[in-house]
Amino acid sequence: MAGIRDPAKQCFPLQEIKSVVSLFRSELTDTSEPNLAMLSIVAGMIENVLTSNRGASSAAGEAVGAVNNTVGIEPIFPVVELPNVEALYCKFETQIKGSVDLSDYKPGYATRSLIKKVSDIVWSSLTRSYYKEKAHLQSLFSLLTGNKLDCFGVAVAVVAACQILGYKDVHMALSEDHAWVVFGEDGTDTAEVTWHGKGNEDKRGQSIKLGVAEGSWLYLNDHPVVCDRMMEVAALVSAINPSVNSSLDSIELASLKQELMWLLYDLGHLKKYPMALGNLGDLESIDPTPSKLTTIELFEEAITAAQNDYDNHHVYPYTYLGGHLYRNFEYKMAMEQWAEASGVISRYNYNREDEEVYKEFMEIANDLIPYIVKTGSAGGSEAATRVVNDPECYGYFLRFYDGICLWEEGSTTPVLHITWAKRFIASLTRFNADIRELVEVESGRYDKLMDEEDEENGQEDDKRESKEDDIKEEMEEIKEEIKIERRVIKTRGDINQNFVRSKKYKRNNRKKVLAESQERTDVKSVDSSNAPLVDPSCSDTMLNTETDFNDFLSTRSNGSAFPGMTMESVMKAESPAEMSFSRRWKTQMSEDEECRDLGENQDSLNSSNDSCLGLPILRPPVAHIILNSAKMLALKDILTTSGKLNMAAIQLQLTAQSQVHVSKRPRSISEYEDFGSLRRRPRRE
Repeated sequence: MAGIRDPAKQCFPLQEIKSVVSLFRSELTDTSEPNLAMLSIVAGMIENVLTSNRGASSAAGEAVGAVNNTVGIEPIFPVVELPNVEALYCKFETQIKGSVDLSDYKPGYATRSLIKKVSDIVWSSLTRSYYKEKAHLQSLFSLLTGNKLDCFGVAVAVVAACQILGYKDVHMALSEDHAWVVFGEDGTDTAEVTWHGKGNEDKRGQSIKLGVAEGSWLYLNDHPVVCDRMMEVAALVSAINPSVNSSLDSIELASLKQELMWLLYDLGHLKKYPMALGNLGDLESIDPTPSKLTTIELFEEAITAAQNDYDNHHVYPYTYLGGHLYRNFEYKMAMEQWAEASGVISRYNYNREDEEVYKEFMEIANDLIPYIVKTGSAGGSEAATRVVNDPECYGYFLRFYDGICLWEEGSTTPVLHITWAKRFIASLTRFNADIRELVEVESGRYDKLMDEEDEENGQEDDKRESKEDDIKEEMEEIKEEIKIERRVIKTRGDINQNFVRSKKYKRNNRKKVLAESQERTDVKSVDSSNAPLVDPSCSDTMLNTETDFNDFLSTRSNGSAFPGMTMESVMKAESPAEMSFSRRWKTQMSEDEECRDLGENQDSLNSSNDSCLGLPILRPPVAHIILNSAKMLALKDILTTSGKLNMAAIQLQLTAQSQVHVSKRPRSISEYEDFGSLRRRPRRE
């Protein structure tokens, strides 16, 4: 690479946000190869001035000034001179070119050995006595002035070094918490160039295939954001950290980052970068830009990009939107987004390297959701109260934990411990029993996978044969029942058709009864000369009528031993069952007569006579969800019942180490050291 171009030099000195934006625009529009090293140095230089020099003493000065109604520190944008930038750029260029003998490597496309060599050079220049997760260490300015870089910074340095060496095929690949490089003629070769957390030097130069095979979220199941040069500039800008300390941000740096992000957005370089869209949405939620997309629209665009370009393998677009909705008291929609995020994480196996996303879900489960339902059950806010009285919100709650449980399945490390279980139970009890029973649960992917395995083993054929045997046995039982009914009941006269209809409905739905009647016609043989013809469905109803022996006690009302029956009926009856049947038949006849008195015709009786017949009107479930995890499916009856919750059973079920290894993803083939986390977006308090 020829160094800093003349059009870029003309933008110096950089004295305000506008001049910095002009420099970046020049690099993004005037060439297909923006100078990553130069842009990283400039961004790091500005960030260093606006953050590291305004520590605790500056914050204290601002506080004193506020009390005295005076300005403690005036916002001052640093002046960035071209000679300073050129000096640092030449230092980096000399270091790389002086350490790599290009005659040892083929021109055109990079090789794995070249990538390993460059990463070793960057790695060896770092000091060993610093805290690697400290903020503001992601730029080449930090490397060239203090020999310090975080893991993202190392990936940037390697790609920038390969660009200086003339290898244009080396690009960054970004997950939501890690970075590596892709290279080669078709851009499909991968290589580790940095650490993650505590680090593992031996992984540099290796392919990421082992990490992908483990199913860890860290590698997104091989669905990372593979950058071109323009998207790498977007990654540099997205990594700018405006925080001065845990409670103070630099307004100037945040404004610069926001302006640069909009420049990249307008040029179309963020459309396939969900994480950057989320960062821009966060900035807009603090300081909206007129005539630009709203925060919600940016977050929704990030979700769309994750779904369309990365097969819905990215978690943070949903948590970005969920967090924004939570802060704006849109609790129901927030819970829906958290449930969606949980559905995404269920695609992975939990690994100790997934520390950052684990913290994200733990905060949602143990802090945010408990606050919402606790406030709602106490009537603290209208939005929270609607949540605990909404079956859909309860469904989102169950889906959220279902995803966490599925994340744990097949993993070598458990996710849910006693704290998770206690918070789950505490939140669960905030939903009323009548709300819980309005959720209908269906088995999802887990049961379907089990069915596929059963079918492969030939178990479906066994089930089918068993079902046919059951049908044959039932037919034989029906024949025997009809014979017994003829001996027990001697029906006198025709049976009222309305009675038959109502009894059919009470026993089951009408369609099932009609089907049963048709089947029994084939096995029915009645001699009309010996006995009157009896409708089999009616006989079946009679046979299955439960006899309440309290009906025969003289303590019942009306002063009769058999209420509802005349003495003549009692004398003619041959058994207690017939007496009970006769009494109930007459009661039903009177009900039918009342219905007819109201002017209801026969057709209306078939569909709208339930109230006259005393039939309960069932309220259908208003929320339908699909659960996939073994743990939640085992608890579905408890979680959707109106009865008393068995807290001990729920706690034991949730905290039990999952032993279910279904074929939804490959088993772990290797186990690495206990890694920490790559620096990512600042967590919002």
